[in-house]
Amino acid sequence: MDFEEQFLKKEKPFFNVGDTVKVYTKIIEGNKERVQLYSGLVIAKKGSGLSETFTVYRSAYGTAMERVFLLNSPRVTKVVVEKQGKVRRAKLNFIKGTSGKKAKVKENLYKAENTIVNSLESEIKE
Repeated sequence: MDFEEQFLKKEKPFFNVGDTVKVYTKIIEGNKERVQLYSGLVIAKKGSGLSETFTVYRSAYGTAMERVFLLNSPRVTKVVVEKQGKVRRAKLNFIKGTSGKKAKVKENLYKAENTIVNSLESEIKE
C-alpha cells in the first residue's frame, strides 16, 4: 500500500464544475465538535489524488464568498449534490463578478434524474 493511498477516502462524492453542492465540514472549537454546512456553486476542481481540491462560490446578503476544500480531508464529512449544472467550461471564474440572472447556471435535468435513479438502485442493492 502506498503512503498516500491510506489517506484517500474510500467513497468519493461524484460532482462536476457547475453543480450546486452542500459541503458538511467538521469544526473543532476547544473540546467541542460540530458539523457546519456550506452550500454554493462549484466553480473549479483541481489536482488529483490526495491533493485534489474544489472551490465553492456563494453570494449571500450582497457579499460574495469563495472557499477551497480538500476532497480527501477528514474534516469534510460529506458532499451532497443539490443540482447538476450544464456548463461548457472547466473553471467558472466569470461568475464571480456577476449577480442576478447572469450568475445562474442552467440545470441539467437529464443528469439529475440519472443520479437519483442510480442512488435508488444502489440503496435497493444494499
